[in-house]
Amino acid sequence: MTTENKALQDHLNQLVATHGVLFTKLHQHHWFVKGPNFFVLHEKFEELYNEVNEQFDEFAERLLTIGGAPYSTLGEFLEHSTISEQPYSTEVEQKTMVQSVLDDFTTLTKDLAKGIDLAGDAGDDISEDMFIGYKTEIEKAMWMLKAYLG
Repeated sequence: MTTENKALQDHLNQLVATHGVLFTKLHQHHWFVKGPNFFVLHEKFEELYNEVNEQFDEFAERLLTIGGAPYSTLGEFLEHSTISEQPYSTEVEQKTMVQSVLDDFTTLTKDLAKGIDLAGDAGDDISEDMFIGYKTEIEKAMWMLKAYLG
């Protein structure tokens, strides 16, 4: 295995971990959202966690395809994620939830940009394309969430 491929595998694994945490955070928002925009945000958070779940699986399967082994425990997800979990000990405002998603997506776009570079260095155009396509989707979601916040 080349150094470039190992770096790409490690990065894909970090993205697997990050998506495990993000999937749970989006579920929390979906379950705990309250207020006048409940119906809109409840559905939006569900849409987002379904999209994140799909990409979560894509990253894990791509990692297996190129010879890696994805993290698969909650402990590993928390240890290696670039975003943190969010405990719900008090009620969270709707705008705070949306801002939290924006913050996590900002981190994710940086992770994806790094993935694009690592895949390019490894000569893995399939992973590179996967990162580019997903980064495009996340940036569009960020635009919509920013528009929601005004």
